[in-house]
Amino acid sequence: MMPDLLGFALASLIIELTPGPNMTYLAVLSAREGRSVGYIAVAGVALGLAIMGIAAALGLATLIGASPALFAILRWGGVAYLLYLAWDAWREADLPPEPVESSRYFVQGLVTNLLNPKAALFYVTVMPNFLAAGGDGPLSWTLLAAVYVGVATLIHLAIVTASGMLEPVLTRGMGRVVVSRAFALVLVGVAAWMLWSTRSSGA
Repeated sequence: MMPDLLGFALASLIIELTPGPNMTYLAVLSAREGRSVGYIAVAGVALGLAIMGIAAALGLATLIGASPALFAILRWGGVAYLLYLAWDAWREADLPPEPVESSRYFVQGLVTNLLNPKAALFYVTVMPNFLAAGGDGPLSWTLLAAVYVGVATLIHLAIVTASGMLEPVLTRGMGRVVVSRAFALVLVGVAAWMLWSTRSSGA
């Protein structure tokens, strides 16, 4: 039997419309660097979520969720990477503007989601509820993962499009320094949020 794709799409939409790390990161990044950079970051985020979905289909996400040690490595690795990005953004605020290397933001979006324990938990705790009885094979998992990545990507593109409109105004003069510092603080906040929201799962 086929999984409940429509019900899962609706659940994914509701979850993605709730403010979270990806939404916050993409909004502030687009306001700082513009829509084109934001779209590239969205591609990295989408690939990261897709890889996590494939991992779930292969049973790796379940393994991570069942292993406190593996989950702790993923959790602290994600937090450490976000703090590194925050330090890098804070440091760049004092440097003269340089041409943007768009590929770095693709990598940031990708790695951030590969090291996102919340994504692993989503695939392990939410997705199984929409699998049909006896339809929990790799194909069903992959179909649901594709739906989730598609819904998340549409929401992320909308956020980038809206936030990118602020970039010409916010980055004039000292505005870029302020936005860069704000971006750094947002990343610290996202790291703290990730650490707090996964505290019981990593126990």
